[in-house]
Amino acid sequence: MNPIDDPLNPHSHEPNPEPPSQDATFELVVVNGRCHTITPARLTVLPVTIITNCYIVSTGHGTSGPFAFTGTRLLDLIQAYEESAWSQVEIISADGFGCRIQAEELRSPTDKPILLAYNINGQTMSRQQGLVRLIVPSEKDDALRQVKWISRICIRP
Repeated sequence: MNPIDDPLNPHSHEPNPEPPSQDATFELVVVNGRCHTITPARLTVLPVTIITNCYIVSTGHGTSGPFAFTGTRLLDLIQAYEESAWSQVEIISADGFGCRIQAEELRSPTDKPILLAYNINGQTMSRQQGLVRLIVPSEKDDALRQVKWISRICIRP
């Protein structure tokens, strides 16, 4: 794909004060094109991971935290639905913002994995906070990979 035509080519993102919708259900698209509807409740039956001393990097709002996030590793969600080979995953917000993460990064051992968080400091996140939010603990400055208001996750070959 030509980087200029790529909707996930790194780009600036204006802060959004309000969620695009109240619905936190998102679509998971696996390699063969099949779609699965994922609800926040569905995430809670997958293995639970807690990451402490983690920060939110938000465009226009700076860095906040530290927080303790509870959720499921993005890799656990992928492994629950995808059986074929894959190389990357795209996470896209309801407002069109998104990021791409390579399989190697998700598979690398770490005590702070990339997380689909649904709790912050032991409390369910509000829709304003994302309700389900991609937390990338290694990101400290840019806010280019911490996606809230997830609407679609696409697993790519």
